[in-house]
Amino acid sequence: MIQRIQSVYLLVVTILLVVTMCQPVGSFIAADGVNASVFKPLGVTLADGSFQSTWGMFGILLLCAIVALGTIFLFRNRMLQVRMTIFNSLLLIGYYIVAAVFWYMLKGKLGVDSFQLGWALCLPAVCIILNYLAFRAIFSDEVKVKAADRLR
Repeated sequence: MIQRIQSVYLLVVTILLVVTMCQPVGSFIAADGVNASVFKPLGVTLADGSFQSTWGMFGILLLCAIVALGTIFLFRNRMLQVRMTIFNSLLLIGYYIVAAVFWYMLKGKLGVDSFQLGWALCLPAVCIILNYLAFRAIFSDEVKVKAADRLR
């Protein structure tokens, strides 16, 4: 059962989340348009070289990657695998909420005018879609197994 399509989906989710942890989410651009502060999941590097930590975002991404990788190996217990996939999707939605809170707090603290989104911010949304596809595949396997048991 480990070679099923849901395992591929969950492995891609893990890889995308690791990439998201390493890439910038966006940049805060100052009023002069020149100075920018890079916003990464682990923290914001300010224009003057100081660092403002946003470790909560990194922690959520790390937890989601571990859950997705662990869910691959729960193929013997499909209903637990379904629950873990749903939990992972809820954590990723929480990631967006935490990112918005940090963005709002840092925007006021830095006194910047605009924010430029990075491409890594869309990867958790892709992971949510892949989690949904894995959920459907796992659930269809469960339905097939129950139908086969009923025929015996």
